[in-house]
Amino acid sequence: MQLVEAVLLLIALVIVSNVISHYLVAVPVSLIQAALGLAAALFFSLSLDMETDWFMLLFTAPLLYNDGRRFPKRELWELRGAIAGNAILLVFIITFLGGFFLHWLVPAMPLAASFALAAILAPTDPIAVQSLASRVHLPAGLMHLIAGESLINDASGLIGFKYGIAAVMTGTFVWTQAIGDFVYIAGVGALAGALLMGLINLLRLWLLQQGINDTILHAVLQLITPFLIYLLVDEVIGASGVIAVVVAGLLTNASGNRFISALPELRIVTEKTWDIVVYVLNGLIFILLGLELPVAMRATIQSRAVSTWQALMDVVLVYLVMLAIRVGWTYGYMRLTAWQKAEADRPSLHLALLNGIAGVRGAISLVAVLAIPVLLPSGAHFPERALMLFIAAGYIVLSMIVATVLLPIMTQNRTPLKLRGSAIEDDDDGDDEPQAAPGGVRLLDQAQAQRYLYQMAVRKLEGERREDNQKPVLDLIDEYQHLLRRLDLQADDSGELPPFVQDEIDLRAVGVAGELARLEELHAANQVSDRVYQKTKRRLHTRENSLVAMAQNHGRLTWSDVLARAKAALPHWWHKVAAERLGQTGEPERLFVEKEIAKGGLKTLSEYLRQPEHRKRQFNRQVIYALIVQYRGRIATAKANANRAHKSVQYEQEMARLRTLALAAERTAIHDLLEQGHITTGTAQRLSQIVNYTENAATLAALEEA
Repeated sequence: MQLVEAVLLLIALVIVSNVISHYLVAVPVSLIQAALGLAAALFFSLSLDMETDWFMLLFTAPLLYNDGRRFPKRELWELRGAIAGNAILLVFIITFLGGFFLHWLVPAMPLAASFALAAILAPTDPIAVQSLASRVHLPAGLMHLIAGESLINDASGLIGFKYGIAAVMTGTFVWTQAIGDFVYIAGVGALAGALLMGLINLLRLWLLQQGINDTILHAVLQLITPFLIYLLVDEVIGASGVIAVVVAGLLTNASGNRFISALPELRIVTEKTWDIVVYVLNGLIFILLGLELPVAMRATIQSRAVSTWQALMDVVLVYLVMLAIRVGWTYGYMRLTAWQKAEADRPSLHLALLNGIAGVRGAISLVAVLAIPVLLPSGAHFPERALMLFIAAGYIVLSMIVATVLLPIMTQNRTPLKLRGSAIEDDDDGDDEPQAAPGGVRLLDQAQAQRYLYQMAVRKLEGERREDNQKPVLDLIDEYQHLLRRLDLQADDSGELPPFVQDEIDLRAVGVAGELARLEELHAANQVSDRVYQKTKRRLHTRENSLVAMAQNHGRLTWSDVLARAKAALPHWWHKVAAERLGQTGEPERLFVEKEIAKGGLKTLSEYLRQPEHRKRQFNRQVIYALIVQYRGRIATAKANANRAHKSVQYEQEMARLRTLALAAERTAIHDLLEQGHITTGTAQRLSQIVNYTENAATLAALEEA
């Protein structure tokens, strides 16, 4: 039971970290997650004893399989030399050079133990890079290189770590045996992964041929694939399960896999399921990193034999030496490539330094170091184990902080960084900025094209609006207005209050003033009871105050304003439930007041916008239209509620018909943009996928209601 509670708490921390990251945009979510894990360990004494094998199975296997599944095969082949060099040769160079430096820096640490520590710190962790630099743009070649090497360098580092620890434990080390084991572990692991993936693909096809085409079954089969392959290869064969799942991922979506085209909905279900799995696992990795930091550092901090400041200085020196090795390797490889190929890019020390800093280490390294035995076979303590844990933990945290600070400065660009296979599967060159297409046609990015699609859908819905379907049309248009507003907010990264948000706040305030004025008129004419008048007035005043707070807080509500709005809305909601479910009276009066104040707000807003001094301000037309639609929707809703028409089958059928027409208008717009050269094929495919997702979600919702 305690394990279940701990897992639920960790998942809750992942959710909380992502909520916090929306407010602390300057701090990478990975650091927030590590901080929450550290806080849980310090204040709640939460700890999880996880062995390296379990960590590799539960986290590394599915994440690397997903990376291989989404990694662009063309880039992988083109960079095969650089990827193999970084993932194998560079790891071993860091192992030996870094090991000698560690032994020189800490003479009490055996040379074999120094090699082991350097080996486990050598592999890069692209999970950390993607999270840390999510707003930094790196060159496409560098992105592919880091993502590609991360697919296989864990195997190199773990093998070096394994033999370094074994040498300390046994006192012997056989070079030939280590090299032979590496060839066996890597080669057999790759072959086994390819063979097992081929068998699983054949199983999928056989199931289809037998008429077993259940989408959920096939999705579950794909989700358990990395776990099965890792266990079979690592435990049964004794080869590298890491390399096996990477190769399996590369082969899972090969062009010959006919089951993908046989089950088109499988891709939608599988992709969204993998998104959830990767989201949770990525977050848990950094939460676990924070949990393990006290375990790794406590012994050194409490020890009187080792100065904490000296240990921190050791961390900095180790980081600088390993960074220099990685930068020197990258620059040397670039010079060699330029010497062999005249058309190759010129060597760049800046790019080499970017590659070095982007090579962030993560929780995999720390969990492996925690597996160092406490005692030797002789019964003596493992030499300098506490300091090894401290250096590893400090190195990981320092690499994350350096990348956080320096990458944005060095790139001078704040567009999204795409490092893992999930972010580099596009057919484009990765540049989403508007460009000039051939022939002078303006090339739109995905957000701009998405806006055009939504506008075409709204135009289609406006053309379908009649007297008998006002509510469903306005409800659907209001949905599109919210989507358009979200696009506008995502496009603005200035940190200031966007002009269109200020326009919306000001115009909403005008509308609320009109609603209050109309409410006073109704009360003066005795057309509304004192009870409904007071409750409605409090609700409108609360909304008015929240608009003032939003203007003062860059368009965001404070917690006190959110609570105040909830408190004011609760009686309003209860009256609706009481009228609909309990048959209590008073609902006709409430609907009458709601319709009248909505008319008053719309009238006041229209008069305000017609005044010459306000027309000069040129309010955002999209905001004006959205507010008008919302007021019209409130009026139509009040009328429909009075007749209970909104609960009728006709309403649902009309909503389904209108949504189908709107999605058809989006598909037509995609075709037109692609035909006219305004979007690329990759953008068109992604837009079509979004439309398909929306259509499937609407269909599922309709089936659930039926």
